[in-house]
Amino acid sequence: MRTLVFYLAVVTVLAAEPATSESKPKSFTEKQKQWWAFQPVTRPEAPAVNGAGNPIDAFVLGKLAEKGIAPNPRADKATLLRRAHFTITGVPPTPEEVQAFLSDTSANAWEKTIDRLLATKQYGERWGRHWLDLARYADSEGFKADETRPNVWRYRDYVIQSLNDDKPYDRFVKEQIAGDELYPGDKDALVATGFNRHFPDESNAANIMQRRQELLNDITDVVGSTMMAMTYGCARCHDHKFDPILHKDYYRLQAFFANTRIEDEALLVTPERRAAFEAKQRIWEEKTASVRAEMDAIIKPRYVTRYEERMSRFPEEIQAVIRMAPDKRNPYEWQMYQKAKAQVTFTDQEIAATLKGAEKEKFNALKKQLAAFNHLKPAPLPVAQAMIDESRSAPPTHVLSVGNHEVKLYEVEPGYLSILDPAAAKIAPVDGLNTTGRRAALANWLTDPSNPLTSRVMANRIWHYAFGRGISATPSDFGVMGERPANRELLDWLAYTFVNEDKWSIKKSLKRMMMSETFQQSAAFNASSAEKDPDNKYTWRYNRRRLEGEIIRDSMLQVSGLLNAKMGGPGVFPPLPPGMTTRGGWKKEETIEESSRRSVYTFVRRNTRYPMFESFDMPDTHEPCARRNLTTSSTQALELLNSDQVLGWAKGLAKRASNDSGMSAGSRIERAYKLAYSRNPSAEELGSAESFLDKHAKVTGNAETAFVDFCHMLMNSNEFVFIN
Repeated sequence: MRTLVFYLAVVTVLAAEPATSESKPKSFTEKQKQWWAFQPVTRPEAPAVNGAGNPIDAFVLGKLAEKGIAPNPRADKATLLRRAHFTITGVPPTPEEVQAFLSDTSANAWEKTIDRLLATKQYGERWGRHWLDLARYADSEGFKADETRPNVWRYRDYVIQSLNDDKPYDRFVKEQIAGDELYPGDKDALVATGFNRHFPDESNAANIMQRRQELLNDITDVVGSTMMAMTYGCARCHDHKFDPILHKDYYRLQAFFANTRIEDEALLVTPERRAAFEAKQRIWEEKTASVRAEMDAIIKPRYVTRYEERMSRFPEEIQAVIRMAPDKRNPYEWQMYQKAKAQVTFTDQEIAATLKGAEKEKFNALKKQLAAFNHLKPAPLPVAQAMIDESRSAPPTHVLSVGNHEVKLYEVEPGYLSILDPAAAKIAPVDGLNTTGRRAALANWLTDPSNPLTSRVMANRIWHYAFGRGISATPSDFGVMGERPANRELLDWLAYTFVNEDKWSIKKSLKRMMMSETFQQSAAFNASSAEKDPDNKYTWRYNRRRLEGEIIRDSMLQVSGLLNAKMGGPGVFPPLPPGMTTRGGWKKEETIEESSRRSVYTFVRRNTRYPMFESFDMPDTHEPCARRNLTTSSTQALELLNSDQVLGWAKGLAKRASNDSGMSAGSRIERAYKLAYSRNPSAEELGSAESFLDKHAKVTGNAETAFVDFCHMLMNSNEFVFIN
């Protein structure tokens, strides 16, 4: 009890008398200053290795020779083509594509294939999913209600289109951190700021001050880990225990976002189109003024009652801010107002739902009269869910004791990692914009070629997605507790080349990696090599691994001939298992064609991941995911065996494999193998399949059902769900 009283007394003193400055400046040890991730990115000289025409191979072979490990031989052409398709597009090749590649004996056949795949729209859908994992993208809020975010899908489409356009990564980062400040008037750049809108949010939170701090914490943590691979979150309450990230560095980074707020009605139209909309809206308002006045008279008393009920939930400070005259609010109070406003703003429909009896009948009759003027009402303008600055002045940012927003220690200005740049950031407000310019300063620092983190982080991520394991196996942690790069010289060479030769092009960097002999190695196991390098850190073979749930589903749709290639738009709703419900709702009336689109377009309900994806380790969208888990569980096998959808796709595959009348059983089997596995069956496999079909048909009396079951088996195999 005495300890608790003492703690409360200390907290009270700190809250009453916050420190005005840091008590003692921190210094860094020489070891911390020499940490590999903080060193300038230079271009190491590739080692001289016989037969290594690609510098990547030279670095890899040099490291393997150092460890006494022999590399694997090259994989066969069919395996390489399938590997390229899954890496770049996320769907298997068609039999025609396989045949064309196998028949191409030119020296640049592999390069032509990579170029062809990188030019497809499917590239953005495949690689967009990687970035959406980092952005913790979801179509709903999370928390108890898990309400839908109706326009957040525009961010997902922005990511896919940006990757397909091969937008330079530095521009890609700038747009997401400060698109509205750096590129005013650019609709895509405004949508891009949704990167920091993807936090889970409790829309009816009463303690707005605490909620603001929690959202700022989320943004700080995500920007630190995604862009810099630094675990900033560990410095929220104190200096980082392992890495040179100071307590104040956490809040220096947070200060860049101190003035941001949610803007869920960010217009994506030209001033001319907006003016035309407003002109039509005025006409509609004039024609409907009398009807709407009668409706308002009915619902206004209930509106006032509902307003006061909601207001009573807030602390007195927030109630005072809401009722305060606009010109009296300071920057912090404006943020409180903006966050609380949605809870005390109601639509006519919400209020009308509480009406009863004669009032309800009269309101509904007036509603019908109002509907007669719908032809005059303009269509809604497209909007994005973004993050923007509230004003040109930011609230002060304080270092917080143990992360408690009520216990402020001392004020800090926006700044970077002290070990890299201890000075306060130079902020230049943008003329004519209602912003501070803080985020623009951060975006420019992140993408400065002299920044040692950003290029290394992205080069490592590209390698991770191409090879299944990063050169540093912890893509979002380049600190002491992360894994050191197995081949630091290679990582630095890739990072330097990414910026200086590839001009921040993800496509060029990926192609460079895929053109290497290292990427084209067989995935075969070698006991001697595995004994020396069991985790394949030094890349003596290609990493065989299971595909993600979304790619398994897309592949099944592809080989069944049912994949709908339509791109973009609001999330789609594939059928749920019988009896399953979701808080927030799931659209059930959608057509099969619409719900058969690529999995990246599946609606992401934050609290209820789509069952097939969840079985195959789709990440929790409450936080960023740098690398997915790859588990093996019984639910995965049961999902593929018992799902009505998978059975339907097996029927589609059976139909495609039997597309010509009069085909023999052997011909159908061969075509099914080509569609599912991109190869012909071996003599043993062919004989086994023919025997199965014969026995099955004799037992059931239905040869077609037997062939569907055979196709179902192909889809359930490791060969189908693994990248080899």
